[in-house]
Amino acid sequence: MDKLNILSLGAGAIGTYIGGSLALAGHNVVFLEQPAVVDTLRAQGLTLDLGLDPRRKPSLFRLNPPAVTFTSSLAEALSHTRFDVMLFALKSFDTEAALRSLTSTVSPTDLPPALCLQNGVDNEPAIAAALGPQNVIYGTVTSAVGRKGPGQVVLEKLRGTGIAAGHPLSERLVRALDEAYLNARLFPNAADMKWSKLLTNLLANPTSAILDMSPAQIFAHPALYRLEIEQLRECLAVMRAQGIRIVDLPGTPVRALAFATRLPLWLSKPFLARAAGAGRGGKMPSFHIDLHAGRKQSEVTYLHGAVVRAGKRLGIPTPVNQLLTETLLALTEGRIPLTEFAHQPEKLLAQLPGSAR
Repeated sequence: MDKLNILSLGAGAIGTYIGGSLALAGHNVVFLEQPAVVDTLRAQGLTLDLGLDPRRKPSLFRLNPPAVTFTSSLAEALSHTRFDVMLFALKSFDTEAALRSLTSTVSPTDLPPALCLQNGVDNEPAIAAALGPQNVIYGTVTSAVGRKGPGQVVLEKLRGTGIAAGHPLSERLVRALDEAYLNARLFPNAADMKWSKLLTNLLANPTSAILDMSPAQIFAHPALYRLEIEQLRECLAVMRAQGIRIVDLPGTPVRALAFATRLPLWLSKPFLARAAGAGRGGKMPSFHIDLHAGRKQSEVTYLHGAVVRAGKRLGIPTPVNQLLTETLLALTEGRIPLTEFAHQPEKLLAQLPGSAR
């Protein structure tokens, strides 16, 4: 086996799942975390519940030192090992602070290339600006992973991972991820892969958080279902204007999702309703989880907000994505109360310009 030395920034859901799976496959993985979290991880290790994958026997795995290493010091980690790659799987709103912390500690030339597994389309350019364009690898994760606590994850929907071609490490990473049962595929175009993933993240995400309703409730409401279709159509228009193609991702038929937006609403609803629920493993969407857990930041800026920014640059109207972005940010930042639109679809719909309803 071609063994890799891997630095994982954090032990969140994706970092633990990807880093832990690579460690189970025999790679050397070091997790960089906050001191208090490191103490917890050193005491209890990592726990990966991978029972949904029939290839995994047994299905529950525990990883303790020395099978994995935990540290709160970047300088210490770099002093012991020369890393081949760094897993960048943070929430998008943590990207800027993480990059500042990295580059204030060591020179960018001392850091390994970053494999970015984050949602959205703005993280890789930010990493490239901080570390150099040669030090970023575009990636994506389509499997759904739940986090029970520090270093404790459960696989909720097995799909796979994507790596964009073009970096010297791309093919080596695809082999390593695939051998670790992470169902990896190589994609020739990074923008196609990342924007196709962004499209899948839009469905019933901000509406669920804003209205405090489940995806099933949203899709059962005719006007809200039209809203969901319109936000997808706006994203597709922005993609077309940039020459970005829709591509299927591991376990995710994105082209069928896009085609459904052209069908009569009654015909497309069953397919999109299944996609909205199954893609998240049956749990509430991430925006709802973050908002109602009291987090004061939201990734909506990096998903729907990215559609809005690209639309403005290209002269393409995106009123639905703009409304959803601005409303969810106002709720997240406490500028309006959580009860403002809770279970009140008509009140949210009334905020749209007439032509977008």
